[in-house]
Amino acid sequence: MENTARIMTDLIASEVCGKALDRSELKLSDEELRSLYKLSKSHDLAHIVGNALVKNDLIADGDIKDQFKNQIMVSFYRYGRMNYELNRLKKVLNEAKIPYVPLKGALIRDYYPEPWMRTSCDIDILVHEEQVGNAARIIVDKLGYTCDKNSYHDISMKSDSGVHLELHHSIKECKDNIDSLLSECWSYASVYEDFEYRFSNEFFLFHQFAHASYHFLGGGCGVRPFIDIFLLERKLGFDREALDDMLEKTGIKKFAYAASDLSAVWFGDGSYNNVTRHMERFVISGGVYGNADNSMAVSQQTEKGRIGYVLHRIWLPYEMLCTVYPRLRGRRILQPLYEVKRWFRIFDPKARKRKSRDLSAIGRLQTEKKEEVNRMLKELGLM
Repeated sequence: MENTARIMTDLIASEVCGKALDRSELKLSDEELRSLYKLSKSHDLAHIVGNALVKNDLIADGDIKDQFKNQIMVSFYRYGRMNYELNRLKKVLNEAKIPYVPLKGALIRDYYPEPWMRTSCDIDILVHEEQVGNAARIIVDKLGYTCDKNSYHDISMKSDSGVHLELHHSIKECKDNIDSLLSECWSYASVYEDFEYRFSNEFFLFHQFAHASYHFLGGGCGVRPFIDIFLLERKLGFDREALDDMLEKTGIKKFAYAASDLSAVWFGDGSYNNVTRHMERFVISGGVYGNADNSMAVSQQTEKGRIGYVLHRIWLPYEMLCTVYPRLRGRRILQPLYEVKRWFRIFDPKARKRKSRDLSAIGRLQTEKKEEVNRMLKELGLM
């Protein structure tokens, strides 16, 4: 796995970051190419890896090459659909005079050599909380979107072509430390064009670190955020002191600096240290969305095994419960009723399957894995 991961990051570094590629070390067998395809696809990066392999003539014709080329075509298609829908959304929001902020991939892809290289599974747009209902109605009426569900910080919507939109009224992550600043996001936004707003460069970069730290604690954030960080730190232009102040206030400065160090190891000229090696193993093993084993290894630090896992979920904290039942927000007196309501979800077969999976993951955890994750979280300041 470690060698495959290194080949993957070297190919990405050459394709996206302009790093010279040592072709003499990349004569790969079919078995190695299959492992490379499986790993890169788990991180939603097979299109970049495949493009580098084809461009450098490092892969022979055959089914493996066809699989990589298919991922390249899929990424082109995804980008085309996303960009088309984003422009439609901007148009109707501008016409309705509703201020909005495009988030994450919608802007980050501009810093990649080609915008199709920066894939995303949805479009994220932020509007003011008091305008989110009106914005959703307009998007439904004008563009034919359907509403899937409301969650803690967004309304999930879908176009008739299948593009997923997260219409945010907040970018909070239900983590007190980072939410203290994320809740003030509009104070860092200014007009870009018409009714489109953009965050300051410092806050935009802070948001990438904050979002990555949230997913990291959920079991892994994938390799893609590290590509984003590498490119943004070198191309965006920002006030380091102002960014450091944001990171310090929210307690994620150690994590952010370690993430920068790991991105430099993978895509630049950085060197490994103990922290980046621990971080690398955790990120690579988790895939783009993390995995149950990593998630439970993190949970072990606060929940103390199976009993702790069960007890922690009998009575959810108010903020976390609001992510399950958004209507609870502002009605804290009703928390006991919603806790009881949530208990009945145990009869849902899907919920039982998830809980069983998590308990099994706890049972599989080895002492060495728990100790390594514990050390890593302390080194990253995330305990």
